[in-house]
Parts: sequence; structure tokens; C-alpha cells
Amino acid sequence: MKSMKISEAVVRRLPVYLRHLIELKQREVLTVSSQDLGQKLDLNPAQIRKDLAYFGDFGRKGIGYDVSYLIEQIRHILKLDQVVNVGLVGAGKLGHALCNYTAYLKDNMKIVAVFDAHESKIGSLINNHTVLPMGDLIPTVRNHHIRIGIITVPAAEAQQVADQFVEAGVEAILNFAPVILKVPSHIRVHTADFTTDLFSLAYYLTESGKDAAAE
Repeated sequence: MKSMKISEAVVRRLPVYLRHLIELKQREVLTVSSQDLGQKLDLNPAQIRKDLAYFGDFGRKGIGYDVSYLIEQIRHILKLDQVVNVGLVGAGKLGHALCNYTAYLKDNMKIVAVFDAHESKIGSLINNHTVLPMGDLIPTVRNHHIRIGIITVPAAEAQQVADQFVEAGVEAILNFAPVILKVPSHIRVHTADFTTDLFSLAYYLTESGKDAAAE
């Protein structure tokens, strides 16, 4: 990999490439061009080539990319060729859904521990994981070498959970709570804000929909 700072936009596009490449492999497609990738993913082929070139020379002129090889390389870039343990706090409906989803992922990123502060949920099972009390978070994170924490608790509780994750030694946090977390600079935080996404989509709605609703 070339020694340079890679933008977040590039890193966020890599999983999109990976997902499509896996689909191609399942259909027994051996090679794919940046043109084909761009057409399928609605991206500029030049952008795809530039993104991949940050990490190495993976394509062959006139042939394109070997699908299996490129999958292997992107998984390595994303560190999906190693086991990445994940801990989740919040055993509500969203927590259940995330556990159910990651249970079927074929990559080495797995939720290995689930925590909650409510006594009614402690001891229950989610995909064979016994919901643990928050008092067990720090030792469990350390004992299981959990590197990523997921937060699916109400906004008022999110910062306290983040503080515990940081103290335990996680390197990154995926936050589903509608609040901005304050963490040390070496901790990477991504926030999945459904409300913001929905509100921003509303901007693109046409006036004709409003007129139709008034009829």
C-alpha cells in the first residue's frame, strides 16, 4: 500500500466494491473492468481506478480486474482477512436486528458480546449470546480482544457507554444514538443517523407530491 493518507470517501467506497465483487464471484464471473463496475455501481470508472490505485496495481490493461484476486486484496485492505471482534451495547430491537444480521456475515467481523443496563434484559439470549450487565463490559472487551463497539442505546446514555468502551480499549465505535460522542482523537467514530438521512431525503421530494396530497 502506498504511504499516503486515504480519504474517508475512498474507504467508504471499498465495501461497496467488495459487495459487488462477491456477487460477481457467486455468478462465476472471472474478470471485470472498471467500466463494468462503474456502470453497475453508478460511479465514474476513473474514480474506481483511482480508488484502487491508492492501494496497489490490481488491474491488467485490456483485461480488467481478476474478481477473486481483487476480493482478496480489498478484504486485506479492510482488515477482513483477520478476526475482528465486536461488542454491542443495547439489547433492544435494533440490537437484536444487528445481531441477527451479523450472524450471517461471511467475513471475520462478528459480534461476540452483548450488554445492557436493564435487569429485564440481562441473561436473555440473542443469537446464542447471553446479554451481560454493563459492569462486565470492560473486562469482557479486554478478555475477548474486542476492537469495535456498537452503541444502540438512547441518546442520554450513549456518552457513558462510549466512555466505557474507550476505557476498555476499543479502537472504533459505530454509534446509532442521535448524539455526537466525545472521544479521544485515536478512537474512530462513525454515526448512523437515520433521522438525518430521512430529513435530507425530504429535500429532494418534488412539489407535485405535496399537490397530490392536498387533492
